[in-house]
Amino acid sequence: MKNLSQLLHFTSVVKHGSFALAARELSLAPSSVAKSVGRLEQSLDTRLFHRTTRSVHLTAEGQQLYAKCSRLLDEIEALELRDLGTKVEPTGALRIGAPIAYGTRVILPILTDLQRTHPALDIDLRLSDERVDLLADGLDAVIRFGKLDDSSMISRQIDSQELVLCASPAYLALHAPIRRVADLNCHLLVTFRLPTTGRDRPVELIEGGKKVTLSPSSRFHINHGDALAEAALLGAGLAQTPEFMVRQHLERGALVELLPQCRPTSLSVSLVLPGARTRPSRVQALIDALTRD
Repeated sequence: MKNLSQLLHFTSVVKHGSFALAARELSLAPSSVAKSVGRLEQSLDTRLFHRTTRSVHLTAEGQQLYAKCSRLLDEIEALELRDLGTKVEPTGALRIGAPIAYGTRVILPILTDLQRTHPALDIDLRLSDERVDLLADGLDAVIRFGKLDDSSMISRQIDSQELVLCASPAYLALHAPIRRVADLNCHLLVTFRLPTTGRDRPVELIEGGKKVTLSPSSRFHINHGDALAEAALLGAGLAQTPEFMVRQHLERGALVELLPQCRPTSLSVSLVLPGARTRPSRVQALIDALTRD
């Protein structure tokens, strides 16, 4: 491939954020790496980096090329290993995107064990409650909740989370009791604002075997899961959250679950991957760790 060396140099600069560090990894002079990337930009007729005296940052076009290069190099690596019949120790940067609370409490301990098992692996965990673009951000995988809508990706369900409706004892002491779903209309609700749509997530319950979706008025809107649970702890109102976020609060009585007999269908948690035919060893190691019983 005519520009393969240029693509290798380009991806190394992206990985290190520096021409000098990339040159050190490649055993080349920094000027050689800079010229190689310059020739790549010239052949593509586009600028790939914003350069300053202190740093380099990808342009939008550079981000698109990096996503494609990462997939290409991963497939080359996987094909070489398959042809050799070699099972190699996972190495390199494993880039994972995940929601903040779930990534911190559930995924981070798994990744810590994974890195301990495979010390040549570099973990790059990017936590955000915003919906990230797996390809544009150069990620190997992302963790997503609920229904998936991108058929070009590969997904594996790795978990399911119960949704619980809860409130603090102090709030409940000041308001009317809740014995059935209709009673919720008389209560304050703290709603979770979905980062994907900017809309409030409705309260979902099951009563009498039927799904009930409520969109009660709310004067408190929060786009961060932990803050949603904290607002409930402070008595701001009722909140419906994944069970893992409030488990400790429920166990110690700081929050009380409401209408437990009406819990909705559990929320699926999936690992989403690019739709590549081959998979680098670092990604396979991640899949194994997340799907291990």
